[in-house]
Amino acid sequence: MGSLVSRIADLQDKRLYAELNWTGTFDEYLELVRQTPEVTRTAWQRLYDMIVSHGVSEYTDTKKKVTHYTFFDDPFTAGRDAIFGLDVTLMKLVNVVKSAAYGYGTEKRVILLHGPVGSSKSTIARLIKKGLEEYTRTNAGAIYTFDWNMGEPGEAAEWVPCPMNEDPLHLIPLEWRGRAIKELGLGERCRNYPVPVKGELNPACRFRYNQLLKRYNGDWSKVMEHVRVRRFVFSEQDRVGIGTFQPKDEKNQDSTELTGDINYRGIAEYGSDSDPRAFNFDGEFCVANRGVIEFVEMLKLDVAFLYDLLGATQEHKVKPKKFPQTDIDEVILGHTNEAEYQRLLSNEFMEALRDRTVKIDVPYITKVTEETKIYAKDFGPTSERVRGIHVAPHTLEVAAMWAVMTRLTPPKKHDLSVLQKMKLYDGKSLPGYTPDNVKELRKESEAEGHEGISPRYVQDKISNALASEKGGRYVNPFIVMNELESGLKHHGLITNDEQKGRFQSLLNEVKREYEDIVKNEVQRAISADEDAIARLCANYIDNVKAYTQKERVKNRFTGQDEEPDERLMRSIEEKIDITESRKDDFRREIMNYIGALAIEGKQFDYRTNPRLHKALEAKLFDDQKDTIKLSTLVSNVVDRETQEKIDIVKQRLIQNYGYNDESATDVLNYVASIFARGETKEKR
Repeated sequence: MGSLVSRIADLQDKRLYAELNWTGTFDEYLELVRQTPEVTRTAWQRLYDMIVSHGVSEYTDTKKKVTHYTFFDDPFTAGRDAIFGLDVTLMKLVNVVKSAAYGYGTEKRVILLHGPVGSSKSTIARLIKKGLEEYTRTNAGAIYTFDWNMGEPGEAAEWVPCPMNEDPLHLIPLEWRGRAIKELGLGERCRNYPVPVKGELNPACRFRYNQLLKRYNGDWSKVMEHVRVRRFVFSEQDRVGIGTFQPKDEKNQDSTELTGDINYRGIAEYGSDSDPRAFNFDGEFCVANRGVIEFVEMLKLDVAFLYDLLGATQEHKVKPKKFPQTDIDEVILGHTNEAEYQRLLSNEFMEALRDRTVKIDVPYITKVTEETKIYAKDFGPTSERVRGIHVAPHTLEVAAMWAVMTRLTPPKKHDLSVLQKMKLYDGKSLPGYTPDNVKELRKESEAEGHEGISPRYVQDKISNALASEKGGRYVNPFIVMNELESGLKHHGLITNDEQKGRFQSLLNEVKREYEDIVKNEVQRAISADEDAIARLCANYIDNVKAYTQKERVKNRFTGQDEEPDERLMRSIEEKIDITESRKDDFRREIMNYIGALAIEGKQFDYRTNPRLHKALEAKLFDDQKDTIKLSTLVSNVVDRETQEKIDIVKQRLIQNYGYNDESATDVLNYVASIFARGETKEKR
């Protein structure tokens, strides 16, 4: 067995290291461009190809075709930075990137992610930076730059890197670069984009280039012998290809952070502060060249910074101190909150920036299933944060329901509640509402999704509930809802009592909805006898068939022909609110459905009809609840036979619905108390 160091060293992929650190001559690079012209892509083109490389799928949402980009599921860290419920927003963002990649104009713009706090703007930016880092480590995303040897060719010398990691093609003079690319056939095999011919050397490389050109009396081929091309990878940590700028207070802000600053040690060596060798081209614009620069809270920038930003977007140039305008090629991505954006709109001095900005709205999620995924990522069964603590079913769901409802505007239709609107948005069906109606509801308010409770607030309160463990070693929906309600008193973004009162009333609605959810869940657990449901369904279908065809039904026990059992049929139909006036339509609908299946050679199964399935379960529950005597759980007197039946129901809750023994017991007790209240009201 080798040493510990050697065992760790065996984990290294030396072949990959060699690939990522490839070096070669300029001639070898030209051949590489001939074979793989994609290595010369612009920053926008590389970003677009990176996003698409992870896969694309399409689906329809309320009659609208939506594209889902797998990249935003965060394939790098197992979904830790995954974006949920914003496919339409992300589709708009990718369309802007695609337009810029093909040179349609948006490559001269700043992408500004705009939205309320906690709406995942920073996460999108972080994911893009992480994606580019990984992409440049693959063969498809390979990218190259060059170094200088200022000594004699072939002699051992210190290589001086290009400070801005420029494309080696910039070494071909601009006046004959286009002709050279054409005559050498470079880029002819490129399927998507032509090989770019724009861009000139930065001042430091231009200085060395001119020095060598003088040494060889203008012989360009001799100059190229001093050039070494190398592959490199993006790294935010190493400040290569990815820059991040965050505003500070005015006294500490300096525009040289963007464009670079004088190297005073270099002045002592070279004798002038206008010598490019005495300048550090290490501002964020410089290090982000050929990649992406993120402006955190961009609109908090001082006006002095905006001047650099304007040139960087429209002309793709920056102006380092005492040097000419320098070409850059990078994606400029900023994000901001609503307050700063409103200030931008009201500031007439910011008109130039507004004109160069493409705003992408990043709202809060308005679908409960997608909002739940956010919390499940941190507090779901596979999360390490909840290790040893059981999170009862529906705990995260009710938190998501409340968060989404706070973001919705009250419907203009008086017969529709915010809770019902939330269900429609989530893809649930309600009588009398079609996908077209849902589209109209979304158009009613442009502010929807830009106000309300942030996911961060909900995450904090779930964390509090886990830390307090008020329910022992498990947390249930009521513990979390109590945390959500108590936190409203100290919420820094709730500015008035009216808003606080509205949020509390919505929480009461969620509590009532949860009560219905667990009642139905216990109901299904009690009536989970599949054979009994199948028998009840067969009896119902026989009676419906006889009723619609005006026939009689043979009694299975007496063998006598009888009229269809209207009482049985209505007792089932009433469970799903089928009125007396609509019973004929519903029964014909069932028979037509069975007939259509028969034509296709399929057999009817009640499970394929959700409404009928629900009605059958509810009917069976009513028939069985008296035998189980669930309401006796409220008292401490439960006979042995009833306890055995209750234990069976509890096991079904554990096996089928995700409860543990403690939470299943509490849910049964809670539902029992509901039925006990109902019985008390009936007696009164």
